Amino acid sequence: MGAQLRVYKRRIKSVTATKKITKAMEMIAASRIVKAQRQVTASTPYATELTRAVTAVATGSNTKHPLTTEVESPVRAAVLLVTSDRGLAGGYSSNAIKAAERLTERLTSEGKEVDTYIVGRKGVAYYGFREIKVTESWTGFTDSPTYADAKKVAGPLIEAVQRDTADGGVDELHIVFTEFVSMLTQTPVQNRLLPLSLADASASQGDDDKTDAAQKHEILPLFDFEPSAEDVLDALLPRYVESRIYNALLQAAASKHAATRRAMKSATDNAGDLIKSLSRLANAARQAEITQEISEIVGGASALADATAGSEK
Repeated sequence: MGAQLRVYKRRIKSVTATKKITKAMEMIAASRIVKAQRQVTASTPYATELTRAVTAVATGSNTKHPLTTEVESPVRAAVLLVTSDRGLAGGYSSNAIKAAERLTERLTSEGKEVDTYIVGRKGVAYYGFREIKVTESWTGFTDSPTYADAKKVAGPLIEAVQRDTADGGVDELHIVFTEFVSMLTQTPVQNRLLPLSLADASASQGDDDKTDAAQKHEILPLFDFEPSAEDVLDALLPRYVESRIYNALLQAAASKHAATRRAMKSATDNAGDLIKSLSRLANAARQAEITQEISEIVGGASALADATAGSEK
């Protein structure tokens, strides 16, 4: 076997091994998407109904609560960015980071200071490499988040909203994550969680809820709150933030698995094309070797025949 043919054989063997790995990762990601989709489907109705309940309290009373009252001149905002702990997912994390940077630029142009909170090692590494200050970060659960993880993330954010800006508090809370639209489409989105307004709540409920009372110009019902509207808000709003963050984490997890599946499928297909190309080159190299060997045999036989004929004379 010639040196060139050995090189092609070695490369084909290496690419074949890589193809097996990427195919396995594609299948694993596909199996995880199903579970993540079920979790998103299960959590969305709870988050939507809780948003409606908070909206009812906020609009059905005259109570000025720090988590529902717009600040006349906001000076600081918190941005929660959800990325991935792992790579091999195409542009999943980088697209979310770009969306967060655009949001940060917009808030800064409005004269607001921005406190950045990050979920996922990819976001932490990106901001750390560029020496951008991060208020707090969480890692290790982006592939399969739980409600306990969402509570852990929501706690410092709720405390920041409740504190005065002079003590390091914030006036607004935004979240940037990747929304799972379908197996082929995952879109980075930015939502303002707090302070909650009727328009924000309507937008977060999706197209199916666009027939709300405000759009129909109906008269909203009156509510009685026990023990008080403020106490009800104190109880509901932390759970509202937790549920919205939990839903965002699940959406991001499903999007990450879909992006990984798509990236690994592309890698597997590319490996298959490369193997075909290398096989053709290897066949051509082997054919060239065979042709050369035949030429050498024919040439040797001809030389032997000439030598034999010369000796007979």
